[in-house]
Amino acid sequence: MLKIGLTGNIGSGKTTVAKVFELLGIPVFYADDEAKKVMVTDELLIDSIKQTFGAQSYFEHGTLNRKHIAGIVFNNEAELKKLNALVHPAVFRAFDNWILTIKTAPYVIKEAALLFESSSYKMCDRSLLVSAPLENRIARVMQRDGISQAEVESREARQFPEDRKKQLADDIIINDDRQLVIPQVLALHKLYLSLAKN
Repeated sequence: MLKIGLTGNIGSGKTTVAKVFELLGIPVFYADDEAKKVMVTDELLIDSIKQTFGAQSYFEHGTLNRKHIAGIVFNNEAELKKLNALVHPAVFRAFDNWILTIKTAPYVIKEAALLFESSSYKMCDRSLLVSAPLENRIARVMQRDGISQAEVESREARQFPEDRKKQLADDIIINDDRQLVIPQVLALHKLYLSLAKN
């Protein structure tokens, strides 16, 4: 089955694009939602997190102690890398298991903020980048999340620069509030359907 990795920097509109593909009947795996899920369901991952960040990473009833984890990884690049190195393989496992449940779709989409950063694009047949100018993205996120420009920029800094992603992506959708997104999605849908047949 054809696997398409979908990504875009913060505020690019990648989730909106994913929803359009879903309307076309294409199953979408949301890696970032899945990451939250596996942190409380994947026993291998839970054990690794406890070993790396302490038993207090989880409350007695099994929920994640987000405050404890955030206190360690927030503003600490090395600790965040450690956490990601544990979580990403668990999300890869979840994606592999999810694919087994898809029976009839011509192709599937894996939507992930860190598609390139986590190297998970290598597990996909093609990668699709949703691209938008930085000023558009900052304005969108400030409006959406009610946060300051500085906060958006600090989140942006944790991702590869968009130019680097453009070099890695096979396909690009421009979401600059000038070009219509849906016709671009439909054109790619057509392309992916034809690739899935071959």
